Amino acid sequence: MTIVADTRPAGAAPSLPTDTHLKVTPRRVLRSEWAKLWSLRSTWITLGLGLLFLLAFGTIAALRYKSMLNSGQRMDPDFADATSYSLALFGVPFSLIALGVLGVLTASGEYTSGMIRSTLAAVPRRLPVLWSKAAVYGVIAFVTGAVGALAGFLLSSGVLSGTAAGMSLSDGGVVRGLLGAGLYLGLVGVIGVALGTLLRSTAGGISALVGTFLLVPGLMSLLPKSWRDDLTPYLPSNAGESIFALHHSTGTLSAGAGLLVLLGWTALALGGAAYRLMRSDA
Repeated sequence: MTIVADTRPAGAAPSLPTDTHLKVTPRRVLRSEWAKLWSLRSTWITLGLGLLFLLAFGTIAALRYKSMLNSGQRMDPDFADATSYSLALFGVPFSLIALGVLGVLTASGEYTSGMIRSTLAAVPRRLPVLWSKAAVYGVIAFVTGAVGALAGFLLSSGVLSGTAAGMSLSDGGVVRGLLGAGLYLGLVGVIGVALGTLLRSTAGGISALVGTFLLVPGLMSLLPKSWRDDLTPYLPSNAGESIFALHHSTGTLSAGAGLLVLLGWTALALGGAAYRLMRSDA
């Protein structure tokens, strides 16, 4: 006869099967990306810098304009046709760098730390990770840019109140333009996320972003004039600036056309990032 001894401690309850599988839903992926983004100190610092650049450079430009106006000295050609609106958005290119770089870091940082393996293990389909990163950061960059543009405009308008350059929110196109500036910076943030995912390198992503928005427009002067006139309006930077421009000169895109062109560049960057994410190992 065989005797089987029960070696379980007295009072121990038999283990019950548990279902530890949690369904992956778009909402949960979004919440995960939101939590990861705000858990980083660099997020707060870089968003703060992006906001500061909009406020500081716009206010400095307005004060510079008023100083030249009051002193009676000859107006600098760069300020000849300035308004409180154009001066308020003087810091957009600087804010673009800060918000674009944070977009790159949002994606490339996970590859640098190796955390991307855990992320993709939790979300095996992969693409929801990219869409969630782009959506979450795009909204945050848009809100930061729009708030900064609005606050900068109110400061510049206060400085230049009573001058020929003064404007108010009730002037035609101002509110649309300020929202357009925020939309431009939001899409730049999404392109940054796409470049970080595509290149999987912080240095590479930042270089590509800065080169695309700041260096390439300057290099267009090396092309024949006919080519330059045809191509320049469709560059991401020029198309983006058309979104928030109050007046469009000959050879520039309208606000709607500029938005469509920038959306096309954004879709192209996201498409490349999605292809790399699906085809390559983490």
